Amino acid sequence: MKIFHPASKLLPALAAAVVLSALGATAAHAHVPGAAGAGWAEGLAHPFSGLDHVLAMVAVGLWAAQMKRPAAFLLPLAFLAVMAAGACLAAFGFAVPGVEAGIAGSAMVLGLLVALAARPSLAVATTVVGFFALFHGHAHGTELPMTADPWLYGAGFVMATVLLHGIGLVFGSAARRPVGRPLVRLAGAAVSTAGLAIIAGVWL
Repeated sequence: MKIFHPASKLLPALAAAVVLSALGATAAHAHVPGAAGAGWAEGLAHPFSGLDHVLAMVAVGLWAAQMKRPAAFLLPLAFLAVMAAGACLAAFGFAVPGVEAGIAGSAMVLGLLVALAARPSLAVATTVVGFFALFHGHAHGTELPMTADPWLYGAGFVMATVLLHGIGLVFGSAARRPVGRPLVRLAGAAVSTAGLAIIAGVWL
């Protein structure tokens, strides 16, 4: 009898992607406006420039997998939609206060929700995810390079977000089996702890 969901066949490749992205990522202070870039590839790479981005987006997938359908689809979609809206706000010059703290806090809070295996109503869960997605999207829009094609760049960071959500969903599918549930919760605790460390770096 298989212990994990069939999608776990993808785990080696996805795990490698996580490791490589984490090795190349830095904390919240790595978000430097005006980074060089011009198109899809640069947009795809951008979310991996911050460990807080990576952790939060993976945590969305983990939490969505814990909550099962329809949350497994709606939470990532809510994140993507509000993230895109946040990027548009930034592109049109609308300010959002506390962006860096919000991004760092997203990893801590979303990781904690996974660690607690929290299952609020779908409306509450999508509101929480959307709230944090606004900060991530605004950061992407603010850091849009002057030389970038906004549509290609935006498509790139949306694709990266989908990939990171997918990683979380695949690993989170282990929660469908009793043996995997504590492992997913442990992963959430690790994400939350890392988010707390990033918050300390933002405020100290």
